[in-house]
Amino acid sequence: MHTNESSENYLETILILSKVRPVVRSVDIAEELGFKKSSVSVAMKNLREKEHITVTREGFIYLTPSGREIAEMIYERHELLTEWLIKLGVDAHVAAQDACKIEHDISKESFEALKRHIQK
Repeated sequence: MHTNESSENYLETILILSKVRPVVRSVDIAEELGFKKSSVSVAMKNLREKEHITVTREGFIYLTPSGREIAEMIYERHELLTEWLIKLGVDAHVAAQDACKIEHDISKESFEALKRHIQK
């Protein structure tokens, strides 16, 4: 289940948007990320080809089980790392930006160890 950072960000964004909107469309993702709709359309095509999302005829985007698994993993990492950095005294905005960078590169083993340590 190897994906690149860009794909992970798109999947995480779809997950986050789906928590607050009844449906997610490409235009919503473009607006959220500050990207051109054409760039988002290309990314959605790639995610659809990898079977991480489905897109209805109306343009509604849904995560498949594999897409949801990736999105939830990245989201969990983002939330935990952001919270941890804030507790260490890092400004919330900086913590969120740094967590976004770390969440894609940290190994599963290191993240699980960090999670165990933080949750003690």
